[in-house]
Amino acid sequence: MSRKGLVADRRSQVVAAAVAAASVALLAVAPASTASPDLAQGGSAPRAGDTAPDHHWLVHSSDGQPGLLAPPVSSGLAGAASAMTLESYRVVPGLRYRHWLETDERGTVQAYLLRANLAKPGLSLQYAGLSHVSDRGVLTELLARDDAVAGVNADFFDINDTGAPLGVGVDEGRVLHGQRSGWITSFTVTGEAEAAIGATPVVPRIVGRPGIRLTDFNSPYIPPDGIGLYTPRWGTAPGQSVTDGAGFRHVRQVVVRHGQVVSNTRRVSTGTAITGKLLIGRGDGAIALARRLPVGTQLAFRVSVDRAPRVAVSGSKVLVAGGQVVATEDTQLHPRTAVGIDTDTGRVLLVVVDGRSESSSGYTLRQLADLMVQLGAEEALNLDGGGSSTMAAKRPSGAVEVVNSPSDGQPRRVPEGLELVYTPPAG
Repeated sequence: MSRKGLVADRRSQVVAAAVAAASVALLAVAPASTASPDLAQGGSAPRAGDTAPDHHWLVHSSDGQPGLLAPPVSSGLAGAASAMTLESYRVVPGLRYRHWLETDERGTVQAYLLRANLAKPGLSLQYAGLSHVSDRGVLTELLARDDAVAGVNADFFDINDTGAPLGVGVDEGRVLHGQRSGWITSFTVTGEAEAAIGATPVVPRIVGRPGIRLTDFNSPYIPPDGIGLYTPRWGTAPGQSVTDGAGFRHVRQVVVRHGQVVSNTRRVSTGTAITGKLLIGRGDGAIALARRLPVGTQLAFRVSVDRAPRVAVSGSKVLVAGGQVVATEDTQLHPRTAVGIDTDTGRVLLVVVDGRSESSSGYTLRQLADLMVQLGAEEALNLDGGGSSTMAAKRPSGAVEVVNSPSDGQPRRVPEGLELVYTPPAG
């Protein structure tokens, strides 16, 4: 066996031994009446339009897989009973990585943390993505585009259809996708490296035409009576995949090239290259496009976002606000990804918790929020979980690798992430 193989095998043995020890400790503290967890009652698979935050699949994960029911605990909340660090090292100046086991009355989890000091010269947090909004790749593929040293997956996405993120995406100040309302709770970073969590609406509009209200920009879903704007950055023309299957009588497509409407029809293009811009309307939005934008109309567009962030990604639920836990869901165990802000120090915390496996039970949202507070976060946001939960980091060997154990058995292809890039300061 190679030296690398021996190291990997030894690390697996250490983890297995630690999990076994933690399991013995758990048996000692678990209430005798705790039954074996069973599958929670789930619904149908997620769809792009199902963006209401109370839909269980979009609270937890894009894949829609129901989680194990969390066993009851004697204290009402599963406070941490013990923690055992398995690995910890400096990735680059200003960025540390840690992997540990944490045990409470509900089980043992493997947790991973990237703690980033964005004030450190040369270290920056960026949006990770591919060429198009609707493209997907494994996390290490996304990170490799910018030679990032570490990162995690980010927003929930339209897993069964377009593949695009549900919420807001901003990269180096350029708005890539988003909407005016709905799925807009986001983690943002300004040009001065100030991080925040809050509502971040994206406002697309036609200059000088306030009577035509655009609702979405490069979004996987256009709401009833809405109008979506699509650019080449989206990918190929989305067709009826973004109109919830609305028939041709209720949709309208306008093609704009070189600032002029060149077609206005009921036919919605699918799979063809977007040259120029597309407007797609549903219901009243379709009527407005049909009546007000005849062929030959001159148009100009603008897309703006609140607070003009340099980076933005969305998530499902605020976990922690003002140092207080605000997450209440405490029933389903899942793999989790979260981003937090330690406002006292200015550090950004990227956290992944494994789940759906024998070695890691996963966390409820309430447990995840408690963990973020324990780590020092005064603000925290839940990102996409389940099989999407992935963390990658540069190893002491120099290779950037996935460091957690994704529940699909392999890293899932996702559309975006948050990445940390390091450029050594000159001199």
